[in-house]
Amino acid sequence: MTPQQIEHFFATLAAALPEPQTELLYDSPFELLVAVVLSAQATDAGVNKATPGLFAAAPDAASMVALGEDNIRYLIRTIGLFNTKAKNVAALAQILVRDHGGAVPHDREALEALPGVGRKTANVVLNIAFGEETCAVDTHIFRVGNRTGLAPGKTPRAVEDRLMAVIPPAYRRHAHHWLILHGRYTCIARKPQCWRCPVAVDCAFEPKTPAPATAAK
Repeated sequence: MTPQQIEHFFATLAAALPEPQTELLYDSPFELLVAVVLSAQATDAGVNKATPGLFAAAPDAASMVALGEDNIRYLIRTIGLFNTKAKNVAALAQILVRDHGGAVPHDREALEALPGVGRKTANVVLNIAFGEETCAVDTHIFRVGNRTGLAPGKTPRAVEDRLMAVIPPAYRRHAHHWLILHGRYTCIARKPQCWRCPVAVDCAFEPKTPAPATAAK
């Protein structure tokens, strides 16, 4: 994409959704952190079914430690990889209490030192909880970056670095949400819905997917 196309691409997405939000349910930075950890290789909808019960029982790090790994496991048993995730949530809660006074640190290195937290999860927390201009590259953003020509790259980190280099400053705060929602609902994996895409004019993907016969009528 040219700089002009990139500007138009984000301006269009911003006009359609000026204040995008994560689809994960949470009421605090701690709940956000836990929800993002649980969302690895799982859907936000699936996580949202489990977390109300979990957060009712343990809304902060200290109460999560008190809840314990076995009870955490039981409450998140509907989520994929729940055994490993229960272990990570219990361990990260202990570290938050021990090293950070129970608070979620506003620091990448400290976040990535927590069990179950990698660069992508840290980026999400830094962006949503602390307003930093980060872009967490999941499968949706990786696909959109490559398919559209916005930020081609062979690895998530390469796509992230390219995105942060080309996204106009005015759009960096919310770019993560616009891109993930675009990939989740429009630029979908098997067959992008080009016929209803608001940024198709800027996109390098060819040939554009035509509208199905039922949608064209």
